[in-house]
Amino acid sequence: MNQNDLRQLNFSGLGCWLTLFATVWLLGALGLGWLIKSFLVLMVLLVLAPVVAFLGFRWWLRRNLVVAQCPVCNAEVTGVSGMQATCLNCGTQLKAEANQFKRVVSEGIIDIDAVEVNVEAVELPPSERD
Repeated sequence: MNQNDLRQLNFSGLGCWLTLFATVWLLGALGLGWLIKSFLVLMVLLVLAPVVAFLGFRWWLRRNLVVAQCPVCNAEVTGVSGMQATCLNCGTQLKAEANQFKRVVSEGIIDIDAVEVNVEAVELPPSERD
């Protein structure tokens, strides 16, 4: 190897790692290994806690997210089960129940579904035809 090859090697982070190794070795030699082990356990918990929280949130969201049609305008609405949502298309207040949305109505109001009937399809009884 010539001198140019030695200049290209980068040992800038090596001092930090050597200091960390020396500190860990010194604490272990003094009988303070429990301190190092507790520090490592704390580091593992700090790394695993966000992962577990993220996976738990995804599981909860999968169980409680409702994607269904608005009963007024048939637009697709997304909401959380048991909570109120607003249809972005028609502005109707909705509540997610049993994987579907129902309109939120005031006390004393009865919500019904109207059915359109074709007049030509209705047949009168023979006694009322005349």
